[in-house]
Amino acid sequence: MKPYADTNFFTRLYLTLDESLTADTWADAARRGETAPIPVSWLNRIEFANALQLHVFVGQHPGHTRVTPEQAAIALATFREDLAVQAFLRPVRLPETEFERQAEALALRHTARHGFRTYDLLHVAAALLLGCDTFWSFDARALKLARLEGLRLASMRA
Repeated sequence: MKPYADTNFFTRLYLTLDESLTADTWADAARRGETAPIPVSWLNRIEFANALQLHVFVGQHPGHTRVTPEQAAIALATFREDLAVQAFLRPVRLPETEFERQAEALALRHTARHGFRTYDLLHVAAALLLGCDTFWSFDARALKLARLEGLRLASMRA
């Protein structure tokens, strides 16, 4: 199995949120070498840093899981350490021209009919460009696009 994990997977892996136990289980498979290492591109890195800060912001409102600035900082530092060690995460490069073409092709094939967000297109395009066969996510829209493109799904919501 060659998984691709989108950013909401990483937030559940590095913060304590709903579905964190499931994310831990999937990551453990990669840690044990039962899957290929999880690729991490600039897209994951940038979006993850913002997602952590967004969790801090949203967590200040009633009804949402509280995430402190300290928890977000620890999560980002741990993510960066795991990426540097490359035990189960693998830094990858996305060739710009091919990445843009892949995302545009997905938009032209699917967005008018299904209403996908750019986020969904970029992550599925990255998964396809990197030759991944499985999509790890907890986002229903991203999962739908991944399924339409023939990727196997691994999600409680799939």
